Amino acid sequence: MNADTAPTVRDFAIRLSATPRGARLARRLTAEQLDAWGWPYGTEANRTAALLVAELAANAVRHGRVKGRDFRLRLTLHPADPALRIEVADPRTDRRPPTPGTLRPPAADTESGRGLLLVEALASHWGTTCADPYTKTVWCEVVLA
Repeated sequence: MNADTAPTVRDFAIRLSATPRGARLARRLTAEQLDAWGWPYGTEANRTAALLVAELAANAVRHGRVKGRDFRLRLTLHPADPALRIEVADPRTDRRPPTPGTLRPPAADTESGRGLLLVEALASHWGTTCADPYTKTVWCEVVLA
């Protein structure tokens, strides 16, 4: 395949308020963006990506919130695979999630603590990076079939 016919990597990024409303909007914008990129609403790929974003955005709001600071959602589509990289960045570098493979299920009677277990189950891989001293990014990748 030459450079003229190579699929174009697509990218979408937005800053959202670190509130439950911002997290809901992140999920809706993800579903809308995937629909525009050829993975329609209601498909398994669209639903999975929206669920992954919902979990990461909810964690950013709940565990990564700093008053007056937003969180950032970034979607990068690699159409040749096709694979989607989801990144949610927040300002709490001091609060990092457990590393992949070390998650433990919460007690049956707790109402939270299952989000990253879903991410680990649905994503091909995931992790956390701190590229600068001001933000932490939790990311995952999922193959869109």
